[in-house]
Amino acid sequence: MTQNKSEYDSVMSTYYGDDAVSAIITLKVDTKEADTIAEKVSEYQVVEDVFLVTGDTDIIAKVKFQTYDQLKKFLIAKISSIEGIKDIKTLMVVTTFKERGEKRFEPIENGENE
Repeated sequence: MTQNKSEYDSVMSTYYGDDAVSAIITLKVDTKEADTIAEKVSEYQVVEDVFLVTGDTDIIAKVKFQTYDQLKKFLIAKISSIEGIKDIKTLMVVTTFKERGEKRFEPIENGENE
């Protein structure tokens, strides 16, 4: 990893700053290793949920970090080093409407929050 931030990293760091970051990580894995990989991913404290699923992806994990940079380091140092992972996609959460059954988002009404 180089010292210089890429344009993408600069934008993401500017957007998220020091705010907490939630993300959904999707993994395509060697099917024979799916359970083992899911267990390894589950061991990290920042991982809140792990699901073995059907469809275009094999494993979905929900993670939370204090900063975007922590998420990036986790993906590079931890997730990408797990054997059997073929592809990693990360979806950054922009707005949480409902979490663990609890409503989280209050919509802007009549331009009040502009």
